[in-house]
Amino acid sequence: MNVDKLMLQLEQKHPGEVEYLQAVREVLESIEEIYNQNPQFEAAGIIERIVEPDRILTFKVPWVGDDGKVNVNLAYRVQFNNAIGPYKGGLRFHPSVNLSGLKFLGFEQIFKNSLTTLPMGGGKGGSDFDPKGKSDAEVMRFCQGFMMELWKMIGPETDIPAGDIGVGGREIGFLYGMYRKLAKENTGVLTGKGRNWGGSLIRPEATGFGNVYFAKEMLATKGESFEGKTVAISGFGNVSWGAALKATELGAKVVTISGPDGYIYDSEGISGKKIEYMLELRASNNDIVKPYSYEFESGQFHEGKRPWEQKVDIALPCAIQNELNKEDAESLVKNGCICVSEGANMPCTPEAIEVIQKNKLLYGPGKAANAGGVSTSGLEMSQNSMKLSWTREEVDTKLHQIMRDIHEACVKYGTEADGHVDYVKGANIAGFLKVANAMLDQGVI
Repeated sequence: MNVDKLMLQLEQKHPGEVEYLQAVREVLESIEEIYNQNPQFEAAGIIERIVEPDRILTFKVPWVGDDGKVNVNLAYRVQFNNAIGPYKGGLRFHPSVNLSGLKFLGFEQIFKNSLTTLPMGGGKGGSDFDPKGKSDAEVMRFCQGFMMELWKMIGPETDIPAGDIGVGGREIGFLYGMYRKLAKENTGVLTGKGRNWGGSLIRPEATGFGNVYFAKEMLATKGESFEGKTVAISGFGNVSWGAALKATELGAKVVTISGPDGYIYDSEGISGKKIEYMLELRASNNDIVKPYSYEFESGQFHEGKRPWEQKVDIALPCAIQNELNKEDAESLVKNGCICVSEGANMPCTPEAIEVIQKNKLLYGPGKAANAGGVSTSGLEMSQNSMKLSWTREEVDTKLHQIMRDIHEACVKYGTEADGHVDYVKGANIAGFLKVANAMLDQGVI
């Protein structure tokens, strides 16, 4: 395999799909050596097959607003690879949604899901619909129109969507209601469901919890822990909320959250009722964090800036892709940060990752560090299949063990001669080998 040659071919086939091409290059560079050591992969065309989705559904969703105006949004479902299990991946409702972004997320999801050890393939979907500022009735009408097209492509053993940015409990409820009506059955076809109709405990917190659990395992390799550490977190949604909860529980002091308008620095720590206030902010259906500074005197608002300029021990980027750049990474290094663990999908730019790895910081890539969300979705699928519900403690224990197992796999394949662990390489190789070997076993299909 020649990475540059393959990337040139992909760039010619998919011009302008920047996020997707960035994600593919990262994986190919990590697995190049082990791929070339196994000629059976080349003979079966594994790379050429794995970098292209199995199929992409593109459709329009017309819906009527409360003012009587007809609106039209574009929607997608990318079914990327189902060699080890049904397609699994979230739905994102946000104006920025486009095919390149969803292909990047779906491609990442293949290896993330593989790492969980659960039988799940990779997929992703969504729409450029913006739930922000919409009434419940408008969101319901959109979700019902969206599901009118999607329901034919999904099922509990085929493709199991979940929530993502812009798709929370409200949206999942409306989507599931229409699926149930159309399919005439109650199944575990969506995850992130309400607790009283098939959902799992700790699912909303799971991505944040899992990220902290993974960082905890990384820190332990250096004889460190969260106890007494200061933590910068970006975002203020479910992932950030879960990360703040768990980091605080493990003895750390969380000092930042952020939004598109800037970030909050709270020297007293974001804990207790302040963490609860993060949920109030999100529930207010806006995406700004400035109101925190009105609610709590200790919260200093920094307009138009990102939290990575603060002096912290641990950084947990939990907002969106490419939010932490080279200058941010250099600032973290300068200020003595020892660990960066990704709660969002690909939040660090390639240049930032280069700085982080060059300076030997502990670095947890998203496909490993934020796999807690889809892991708990997998646990929800298991509970649905068995027609039972586990306790909060049971789910949390299983999630913690999955994150330990993911860390162990990364260490196995990412440990270098000097003992340093390249978690990017480890995660990519571990995730790839399971899927590639499954594809070999099943023939060229």
